[in-house]
Amino acid sequence: MPSTESPDRLRELPRSTATAPTNSVGPLTPHLYAPDAVRPLRAKEHFLKADTLVELHQHPWPQLTFSTRGVIRLSTEDGSYIVPPSRALWVPANMPHSITLIEDAELRTVYLHGWIAPSWERCEVLEISRLLRALMLALDTTPDGLPPADPHAAQRERWIAPLLVDELERATQIRIDVPLPANKRLRQLCETMLRAPASRATLAERAHAIGASERTVARMFRDQLGMSWQQWRQQAVMAHALPLLARGMPVSQVATASGYATDSAFCAMFKAATGQSPTAFQHKKKS
Repeated sequence: MPSTESPDRLRELPRSTATAPTNSVGPLTPHLYAPDAVRPLRAKEHFLKADTLVELHQHPWPQLTFSTRGVIRLSTEDGSYIVPPSRALWVPANMPHSITLIEDAELRTVYLHGWIAPSWERCEVLEISRLLRALMLALDTTPDGLPPADPHAAQRERWIAPLLVDELERATQIRIDVPLPANKRLRQLCETMLRAPASRATLAERAHAIGASERTVARMFRDQLGMSWQQWRQQAVMAHALPLLARGMPVSQVATASGYATDSAFCAMFKAATGQSPTAFQHKKKS
């Protein structure tokens, strides 16, 4: 992973300002898409610009979130999840969450009635099969108060529901989440890193920015997240790099965007973390 103590491994990248999202919006009216026994699946879609924040919110039903194009980051109290178009994120009922648009994205959400939903109690990142994608895209996205675009929407939702849930439970689960601490100062440090994964700031500089010593911050990572700063940063870099590779970005560009001076250093980190090279990962996505 990038090491700020080894200048020869890192390019002289400009320091990022790591600013917060420039546009903030409310929770996109989930109350207008509430699932029930008659309509056990409800879908909605929104086109949102990069650097938009969908503010923290929750609802009493679980959801699947994915984008037909563009990468998003969904955050909860416990972690942050990068979601490219090849994946969907399961969010349990009553879990507070917010969404940050990393790119312009067509955001899709599918709400499930509790009686048909899997009993997963934590967020799960899932590979989207062609069938699962087709089922989700087949759902009517008209909100309550307006006539559905498809007059048979409710009947189709009841037919699609059992197959969609079966396909959901068959989906491959991927562990690329980045855990986030409860401590406000340490969480501020982590959020800054997630907004600017290529930043060259040292841990000492990051600690100073939140009014703590490097030793204190290192101990907080071990105590609150059960891992070292270096281990956490590698997970954050991987969560940033995987969607870029999945979209076909050249490895050299992904390495630079992740803070690496050379392709070989990035490839060595990637292979150590995943057991395969970035190129092999990209070829697997295309097959």
